[in-house]
Amino acid sequence: MDEIKTSDQFEQLIASSEPVIVKFYAGWCPDCTRMDMFIDDIIADYGKYKWVKINRDDFSDIAEKYDVMGIPSLLLFQDGEKLAHLHSANAKSPEEVRDYLKSLPA
Repeated sequence: MDEIKTSDQFEQLIASSEPVIVKFYAGWCPDCTRMDMFIDDIIADYGKYKWVKINRDDFSDIAEKYDVMGIPSLLLFQDGEKLAHLHSANAKSPEEVRDYLKSLPA
């Protein structure tokens, strides 16, 4: 999963017509580390999305703009719009993440 390094890069990625899932995380977050243990298999099964990650602490303005109150959070963007948001409370297991992905707009 590529990491977003600048605000401009974030804006370019979410403006794409290709659906993009952005994982908001932080280095100190144990739930983020736990997600890292299972997310690669899920990414392999959901290749129709571009997957990227962004450090919530480095881009707190972006996290605030998109209501990222807890981490890890997975947000779906397309054409510059946030289409879906998996909040951290519901992102603790592979099953919860897969259920979220199954519910996304086609």
